[in-house]
Amino acid sequence: MKKATLCLALAAVLGLAGCQSTSTDSAMSTSASSVTQDQAFSQFSAQFIEDLWKQHPEASSWAGYGKYDDIITVPDDASRASNRAFVDAQLAKLRTFNLDTLSNANKIDYHLIENSLLESIWEDEKFKSYEWDPSSYNVAYGFANILNSRFKSLDEKFNLVLARLQYVPAYYAAAKANIKKPTLEFTQLAIAQNQGAFSVLTDELLSQLAETKLSADDKMLFKTRFVEAKAAINDYIDFLTKLESNLAKNGDARSFRIGEALYEEKFAFDIQSGYTAKQMYEKALADKARVTAEMIKITDTLWSKYFPNTTRPANDTQAISSLIKHLSVQHVNRNDFVDEIKKQIPTLEKFVIDKDLINLDPEKPLVVRETPEYMRGFAGASISPPGPYDKKENTYYNVSPLDGMSDEQAESYLREYNHWILQILNIHEAVPGHYTQLVYSNESPSLIKSLFSNGAMVEGWAVYTERMMLEEGYGDFEPEMWLMYYKWNLRVICNTILDYSIHVNGMTKEQGLDLLMNGAFQEQAEAEGKWRRATLSQVQLTSYYSGYREIYDFRESQKQKLGTEFNLKNFHEEFLSFGSAPVKYIKQLMH
Repeated sequence: MKKATLCLALAAVLGLAGCQSTSTDSAMSTSASSVTQDQAFSQFSAQFIEDLWKQHPEASSWAGYGKYDDIITVPDDASRASNRAFVDAQLAKLRTFNLDTLSNANKIDYHLIENSLLESIWEDEKFKSYEWDPSSYNVAYGFANILNSRFKSLDEKFNLVLARLQYVPAYYAAAKANIKKPTLEFTQLAIAQNQGAFSVLTDELLSQLAETKLSADDKMLFKTRFVEAKAAINDYIDFLTKLESNLAKNGDARSFRIGEALYEEKFAFDIQSGYTAKQMYEKALADKARVTAEMIKITDTLWSKYFPNTTRPANDTQAISSLIKHLSVQHVNRNDFVDEIKKQIPTLEKFVIDKDLINLDPEKPLVVRETPEYMRGFAGASISPPGPYDKKENTYYNVSPLDGMSDEQAESYLREYNHWILQILNIHEAVPGHYTQLVYSNESPSLIKSLFSNGAMVEGWAVYTERMMLEEGYGDFEPEMWLMYYKWNLRVICNTILDYSIHVNGMTKEQGLDLLMNGAFQEQAEAEGKWRRATLSQVQLTSYYSGYREIYDFRESQKQKLGTEFNLKNFHEEFLSFGSAPVKYIKQLMH
């Protein structure tokens, strides 16, 4: 069969197909046409990516492409018009292909490209976050990518920084012109994160400049542009600070709630699930009840161990909460938080290797670091992976230190990330969660699947690995670990309930904190942080639960289907081999 397909492919390429019109030849002609379509689509995909990088040089820098690292796009009307022309042209080319004639792998790439292009139109014409999200304007990321590179020389770095600096004043002038009635929350985030830009564009760069081989003229130009860039950032911060004051005083800021219509549309683009946002919300409500029931069972088992002389409260929520609060005092010292995370990574790696759960690549290093200042204020922990063109660069595990917290806030935060949950966090963010998945994603034979990553698959995989590791014996099946896992899983479920309820149902902050603290047993500091995050994002919080649900259910169906032939490691490696594609498409390929 493979040899026959190869012959047909060669015939199609060389134009050697026969002219007979028998039914057999007709079938061969159709098959040959299919091969030609796949080859043509592969060529289109490759050219599409090249054209995409020209259109969006910042995105190419993130991917590690390198060719356009010296450019910053000025986000003005001209650039938006140029992007719309690009999108229209690419959509027209894409739709010359007949989906029915493409291979399954190429069908997925078709859908991913189409989704990205259509979302770009929707963002520009309907959502328009560039008008109300000032935090979307920040030059620090691009400069940090260059300066943090392990493979660029000092001269290469400074030449690229010199080129990029020239765009900064015009960039922020366009940003100011774009802002129209922003949300107060995004305005405050933008101020903090742009102040963090000076942790990248530090005066230390001027000291290092003397060590480079740049010409005297270029060094002088560097200093001039550096001063102008810092002035532009400060001017933007001043502009936002005045804007923040007016918004708070006049009460005319845009609401961070986007409403049901926009929420459903954004959910469809971002999650690419077979469910609507409302259906996923309803599934989450049902799972919340199921997980709570499991926590009740464990509480009944552990109560006498920790409270031998106290009668268990009749109220289940009160009993679970009492046990969790009792256990949560076991946590690291606030000053050891980042160091403890560093210590746990080798333990997780050893467990994965010993249990033969998935291969880990020792040549793709994971570096635990304090979250850079320009990235703080959104999440306490995150992963910054290299792009598919820059696979050997470090993956950074960003952990926000607790320096800015009061003793009370830090204690609340540490009780949330207690002895057991800190381990689950590291599974999620590092091994075998985000870090491992993103290393595999960069190895996908399809750049489209690696580049147009599906957030629900990426987050869903990380959530899936938490349960999988415990099922395989991590934590020695300790009921305390399972109780904390369910608490953690409950927050994933409640992320979906919270996000939908806030943006669609008008949930108040008091109701949100009640859901998280009394319904999901979270500490106040964590609940406050999650509320803030929900005001600074839309739909993204649902990605964890929706992706996890699809992946876990698919694995269980494969177990049932394959019986004794099912191998967990094989499932993991095949699943991850398709890059960060939507789960519904990976399922099609694996079937």
